[in-house]
Amino acid sequence: MDRIQALLLFTRVVDLGSFSRAAAELGIGQPAATKQIARMEKELGARLLHRSTHGVTPTEVGTLYYDKCKLIVHHDEEARSVAALMQSQVQGVLRISTSIAFGRRVLAPMVSSFMRTHPLLNVDLSFEDRYVNLVEQGVDVAIRMGRLADSSLGATYLGVSPWVAVASPDYLRERGTPKAPADLTQHAALVYSTVQGDAIWHFSAAHEPTQAIPVNGRLRSNNLSALLAAARDGFGVAVLPLYVANDGLRTGELVAILDGWSLPSQEMHAVYPSPRLVPAKVQELVAWLKGQFTGEWWNAGAR
Repeated sequence: MDRIQALLLFTRVVDLGSFSRAAAELGIGQPAATKQIARMEKELGARLLHRSTHGVTPTEVGTLYYDKCKLIVHHDEEARSVAALMQSQVQGVLRISTSIAFGRRVLAPMVSSFMRTHPLLNVDLSFEDRYVNLVEQGVDVAIRMGRLADSSLGATYLGVSPWVAVASPDYLRERGTPKAPADLTQHAALVYSTVQGDAIWHFSAAHEPTQAIPVNGRLRSNNLSALLAAARDGFGVAVLPLYVANDGLRTGELVAILDGWSLPSQEMHAVYPSPRLVPAKVQELVAWLKGQFTGEWWNAGAR
């Protein structure tokens, strides 16, 4: 029996004036209850209770000890109530982490919509392209791209993020439009140094073997916005997530190339510190986000 439970037992014995009634109320046997109180008296070096055929009453020391125990038990019950409430309701602070481009273009407006329906919730939204240790940094949920490594973290699959090969109209007029993936070896590539095989781009098409194309060019970066700007300025061909390229494609600043060929899509997951006892605020956000990443979500979410 832990310390708080032992104190609760002692207060209930005093309140009810009976070992048997207190033990029954707490779901333990009377011999165990008697032994626990005797152990407490031995540890304190003082008798806490008078035992008689008429019942149980506290000694002078027992009365003073009872008053303090009652306060401790009450505060413990309050703390448990607060914890249960926070665990079961969408309120408090929700700390969310994701990558910079995805966070700014997609997640930020989604989180704003989520907050409108949960007025008791405060959000701490951070954008970082480096790996974030959820436990060490106190993050409640992270949105991550790509396949997840096996771990003790909890995770929920949200959907996929498709990628597309793009270039500016001016670049294509000057250098020509690639007709097949192999043509890219003759073009300037804008290389994203984080995913998509770095300087080897993989293309697939129906009834065709996957093609791994080595590319090179004057610019490589780990920042998607930098590559987007360079593609718009006519420096070469880039492979970008559709949520990044979508605005440029819509305005005509960018053109999708290699129609009929596709690049690998990235899986999207919501990741949280543990698969067990997930707080309601995390469960609610994850379920809501899962409903957002359906169909051509990048058309609605891109900014």
